[in-house]
Parts: sequence; structure tokens; C-alpha cells
Amino acid sequence: MSEAAAVPTVLVVAVALIDPDGRVLIAKRPEGKQLAGMWEFPGGKVEPGERPEQALIRELKEELGIDVNEACLAPFVFASHAYESFHLLMPLYLCRRWSGVVTANEHAGLAWVKPNKLGDYPMPPADEPLVAWLRDLL
Repeated sequence: MSEAAAVPTVLVVAVALIDPDGRVLIAKRPEGKQLAGMWEFPGGKVEPGERPEQALIRELKEELGIDVNEACLAPFVFASHAYESFHLLMPLYLCRRWSGVVTANEHAGLAWVKPNKLGDYPMPPADEPLVAWLRDLL
């Protein structure tokens, strides 16, 4: 087994929340967290025994204070990125409907951004390739 294969694969889910004006929500990672100050798509780790959609619904409630129906989550594209100590596999879902007011419960800030402006925000390496897909779609 090669050394590259020895790192664990971590499954993380993320969402591109899209508002009626076609803007996408991104969230700024807080101080004290890995990659602090970078902008990311909201989401988080899938816990053992949890389906990706369940994890995303849970994370959106915790991080943003919103409720999302599983039927409103559309699988879109995924990122596969090798970090030094783990390999990240991150499906990105699209969501245009939720209830509640989007609030930064765990982030340093939130921004609603037109897809063609997402590249203006520094993002973790795994999130960057997703921007082009969103730009092409929206």
C-alpha cells in the first residue's frame, strides 16, 4: 500500500444555497478553526450511520439556523481533494428552498455572492473547483 493510500478519507457534505436573485451563500470560517478566514460552502462532516442528506440538514440547522426539507436538496457535483493528513470527498448539493432566516451561528460572516464573483473570495482548495461548476450552471 502506498503512503498516499494510508490517509483516511473524510466525507463532508456542502450546499450551495441559492436565493431568488441567483446569489450563492458562502460562509467565512471563524478564528481558531483550520483554514480560518477562508470562505466556504456551508455544511460539515457526515457522522457514522448518517446519510449525507441527513448530515446536511443537521449542519444547516446548527450552522445557519434554517430548516431544509430533504426533497429540496439536489445533488450537483463533488470535490475530491488530497490534504496532507486526509483525503476529502465532498458532495455539493443545490438548495433553493428553506425555512427560517439564515444566521451566522458558527461562522465569522456570511455573504450572498453572484456566481461570477465567487472567485473573488479566498476558499479552501477543495471548494475552489466547485466555483466553476456553479458559474456555468447559474
